[in-house]
Amino acid sequence: MKLIRFGPAGAERPGLLLADGRQVAAPAFVTDYHEAFFAGHGLDRLREWVEGNLHGAVEVPAGTRIGPAVARPSKIVCVGLNYRSHAEETGAAIPTEPVLFMKASSAWHGPYDDVEIPPGAEKVDWEVELALVIGKKARQVPESNALDFVAGYSIMLDYSERAWQKERGGQWVKGKSADTFAPFGPWLVTTDELPDHGSVPLNLKVNGQTMQDGSTSDLIFPVPYLVSYISRFMTLLPGDVISTGTPSGVGAGQVPPLFLKQGDVVEASAGSLGNQQQRVVVGHM
Repeated sequence: MKLIRFGPAGAERPGLLLADGRQVAAPAFVTDYHEAFFAGHGLDRLREWVEGNLHGAVEVPAGTRIGPAVARPSKIVCVGLNYRSHAEETGAAIPTEPVLFMKASSAWHGPYDDVEIPPGAEKVDWEVELALVIGKKARQVPESNALDFVAGYSIMLDYSERAWQKERGGQWVKGKSADTFAPFGPWLVTTDELPDHGSVPLNLKVNGQTMQDGSTSDLIFPVPYLVSYISRFMTLLPGDVISTGTPSGVGAGQVPPLFLKQGDVVEASAGSLGNQQQRVVVGHM
């Protein structure tokens, strides 16, 4: 299944993208795609509904805004330097353990909404990433069955303010957490529809020019390892998001470095996971 959320920002409703391209509202028993939904076997119930009740589904009107594919999670756990090519372009050593940082959940954002350069920012950068959503409570999970705890996959853009990330005391979270810095979607693809998460193409363009063109085959630490590893240090709750890192081609890696400015257009795609597009605007106090 492909899960979507639609409607005004902050008031999105859950829905589905069907195989024939139609977008329909989810049934009444689905209030949202949030922790309670995933924890309560919501995917199983929704799958049963899809198999037998689509004839009565209400279609989403054309032109309706698409929001982030799941409700704002309790936490967004990100993995830094998880692509060999990206570690090399930054001049960093290949990590021997995953580099973890948090991204504030208040950065949660729709896949086609404007991204804002926050006041005082000068070095806003892009990173296209494969993200996953946790489907059930995960604590001390063995790598051998880690995928049993994954509900599905999506695209997340990990926007970053590099000066705040690297020049303000070394705390990455400050450069990663501005409002609008975590566009997610357009849909969540359940695991049964993406059996090979290890070969997802990742592409990002700025103003039509390809900047990132990689694949999850270049991951240093693959998805099962990440779920298991992270669950050793914190309990992952249903609906939590892990963003798995980005391939080479970020703005900070260009010669000279290239950062986003007012009016730029960022487009990202990840094969069957769909695409995103944001226009860059200057935010206000």
